Amino acid sequence: MYRIFFIVSLGLSAFFLSGCGAEKRVVVAEKQDLPSWYTTPPQSTSSELYALGNGRDKQSAITDALTQMVSTLSVSVSSKFSAKTVVREGSVESSSGTYTDESTSEVKKIRISNYKVIASQSLGFKNYAVLVKSDKQKLFISMKKEIEQDFKIMKQEEESVKSLNTIKQLLFYKKSINSLTSLPNTLTVMKELESSFSGSEYLDKAQEIRTKYDDLRASITFSISSNADAKNLIAPIAKGISAKKLNIAKGSGDKHFNIFIQSDIQRASSYGFTLARSAITIVVKDTHGNIIGSNKLNITGQSNGNYEIAKENVAVKLNALIEKDGISKLIGLTL
Repeated sequence: MYRIFFIVSLGLSAFFLSGCGAEKRVVVAEKQDLPSWYTTPPQSTSSELYALGNGRDKQSAITDALTQMVSTLSVSVSSKFSAKTVVREGSVESSSGTYTDESTSEVKKIRISNYKVIASQSLGFKNYAVLVKSDKQKLFISMKKEIEQDFKIMKQEEESVKSLNTIKQLLFYKKSINSLTSLPNTLTVMKELESSFSGSEYLDKAQEIRTKYDDLRASITFSISSNADAKNLIAPIAKGISAKKLNIAKGSGDKHFNIFIQSDIQRASSYGFTLARSAITIVVKDTHGNIIGSNKLNITGQSNGNYEIAKENVAVKLNALIEKDGISKLIGLTL
C-alpha cells in the first residue's frame, strides 16, 4: 500500500513540475536598429564639438559624452566602471528579476555646462546613447565665467573667516586648495578652445592661496600638557599633531593652542590580567581660554601582572586609535 502511494505521489509531483515549467516564458529583446547619428556621428569642426556617449540611462550617457568631449581636448581622463547584478527568482508560476548595478566613475572634474543633447535613444536593456553638441566659443566663455565666479566666492569667504580662529582659517585655505585641483586641466581645455588664451592669472591666484596656507600652517603652534596619570599619553597626541605638519612648541597669541589631557586610572584585575582602566578627557583651548575642541574616551590597558606595563598599554592603544581614526577625531578638532 505504501509503495503504491509513493508511486502515485511521485507521478503527481512530476506532472505539476512539468506543468509549471511549461508556463515559464522566454522573452527575447527585439534587435534595435542603430540610428544614423550613432553609426556615423557628425565630426567636430573649428567652431563646434560633438561627442557620443553610452550609459545605463540617459544621464549616465550624457556624463560619458561630456567625458569623451573633454578627452578630445588634450586632457587625460581616467574612468572606471564596475557593475554588479543581483537576480531574485520569482514564484513557481512565473519568473521575475530585480536588477541593481553599482557604478563608479573617476573623471577629471572639469565642468562643461554649455552643451545641448541633440539626439538620444535607448538601444536596449540598460544601454542608452546620446549625441551631445557644444559651441566652442560659448563653452570657453562659460568656463571662464565659472572660474572667475569661483575665485570671487573664495575672496568673499576669505574675508569672512578673518574674524575666526586660525585653525578655521587654515581649513578654509585647505578646502580652497582642494577645490582648485582641476584648475590646470580646465585651463588646458580653455587653451584648446581659444588659442590666444593664457591662464597665468588664475594659476597665480591659486598659488597665492597655497602660499597663504603654507605660511599660516607654519605659524601655528600647539603645546601639550597633562595630569600625572596622562603623561604617557602626550607622545601619541604630539605624534598625531606633527603628522598634520603642525608644530609642537611653546608659544602665545592667536596662533597658539593648548591641549590638556586628563586621565583618571583605576587599577583592576580580571582572569589573571592586571588592568588599567583609564577615563581620558582631552580639551583644546585657544590663547584666550576658549574651548575649541574636546573629547572623552575610555581605554583599558592590560598586562600579565605588571601594573606599569598595563598603564603603558593605554598609550599603545591610544596611538593605534589615532592611526585608525585620525588626530582630528581624537581631539574633537578638525585639522
